[in-house]
Amino acid sequence: MSYKYLIVGLGNPGSEYAKTRHNIGWMVADAFVEKHASTFKDGKGDWYEAEVTYRRQSILVVKPTTYMNLSGEAVKVLMRKHQIASDKIIAIVDEYNFPLGKIHLKTVKSDGGHNGVTSLLQNIPKADFSLLRCGIAKNFGPGELVRYVLSPFAETEQRTVQEMIELGVKALEAVAAHGVLKSMNIINSWKTSTEKIDNP
Repeated sequence: MSYKYLIVGLGNPGSEYAKTRHNIGWMVADAFVEKHASTFKDGKGDWYEAEVTYRRQSILVVKPTTYMNLSGEAVKVLMRKHQIASDKIIAIVDEYNFPLGKIHLKTVKSDGGHNGVTSLLQNIPKADFSLLRCGIAKNFGPGELVRYVLSPFAETEQRTVQEMIELGVKALEAVAAHGVLKSMNIINSWKTSTEKIDNP
């Protein structure tokens, strides 16, 4: 089957990681697939996969099971298997430099200190794929980054997290409908209700 886009939710497999900040990519991917009446199944490799049809376009959604730091290895195999160009890849990632709830779409320029993105850059020949970055805030001190990203969202953050997931799904739909470049300006102006209060 020919796919218009390859959407990659970055995260870590296992129940202990399921609700952590680092797994927001998986959460958005899950919500997108569920909204469009599909389900994940074991892929023929180190990933889960689901096929979504949106506006008569076929989209492959995957969640690599290689753990975050080796995510690119699964994506490299999928690109070759399905002949998907790198500019048709959208990776959903967590971003601690953004306030909780902010989403932002951009064409990759660097890894930004994110090990999952580093792996993608090492395995995708041409660095023109896109990142849908989801803000997880920066509420940690020196030396606490790993503990922070592998911790679950607080109860008080759940409403904003759910809004961010919903915006992430809308962003993926926008890209599928209009392409990355046309969608950026629209998507990058969206705010959760929390952001609207903090930055009216």
